[in-house]
Amino acid sequence: MHFVNAKGILTEKNGFHGMNVYRGCSHGCIYCDSRSRCYHFTHPFDDIEVKQNAPELLEAALKSKRNKCMIGTGSMSDPYMHCEEKLQITRRCLEIILKYRFGAAVQTKSDRILRDIDLLDQINRKSKAVVQMTLTTYDDELCSIIEPHVCNTKRRIEVLEEMQRLGIPTIVWLTPILPYINDTVDNIKAILDECVRVGVKGVICYDMGLTLRDGDREYYYAALDRYFPGLKQKYIQNYGSAYMLPSPHSSELMSIFRNMCMENGIMHRPDEIFSYMNELPEKNDQISIFDM
Repeated sequence: MHFVNAKGILTEKNGFHGMNVYRGCSHGCIYCDSRSRCYHFTHPFDDIEVKQNAPELLEAALKSKRNKCMIGTGSMSDPYMHCEEKLQITRRCLEIILKYRFGAAVQTKSDRILRDIDLLDQINRKSKAVVQMTLTTYDDELCSIIEPHVCNTKRRIEVLEEMQRLGIPTIVWLTPILPYINDTVDNIKAILDECVRVGVKGVICYDMGLTLRDGDREYYYAALDRYFPGLKQKYIQNYGSAYMLPSPHSSELMSIFRNMCMENGIMHRPDEIFSYMNELPEKNDQISIFDM
């Protein structure tokens, strides 16, 4: 872990406002796209870069921003990695989002987010908070292989339940689905059954498969050699150096995904879900004595 003073923290792309207070990740997921060379890391991916001035930069940006909006975090680096327990930079940023009555859309794999459920609840009451959780593999043993340093899927589902209990809307990222590893009907149905049970608002799944770029591909293939002997050769034979690697069962699994979502009133079109997450409803700005 090393510390830097960033020049800026808030970015805007296609109307979406986002930030990443860390760079790199300690979760060790074997498929992580953020390892790809196109992101131009100048330090080892596991050596977390901490933007120590992120809260100050965020406050300056929000203080001068005329229009309220949703602030997203977690698209590149999980905001609830191990170092967040001590550093609490994500928490400080949420406090600032609450202070200026912006909304928050937080994406994570970690149950550490429960530490900040009080802030997320307050943000959701005053503006809007959305919690996004990545779920890929229902089997605990397999989960410990492909996502080794983060809580398992069943614990993440418990996090979704806690958020739902407080009325905080939740979104699930059902991705990536790794060919010949977790691309089974049983796995997809088990995850979706839990999404239905806890009442998630939407599930994002572009396709059943994964993407590999230079840098990410080498790390993933090394993991295949370590945990799934012989599978790398099957990947090379079937996919070569392709960027998109669809599961051979993609059509069947996507049909199950769409049908289960539609039958249970769960959003499943990415454009609809992103539009929902980016929409900040107008709420009563009257200040209560409890806010003082």
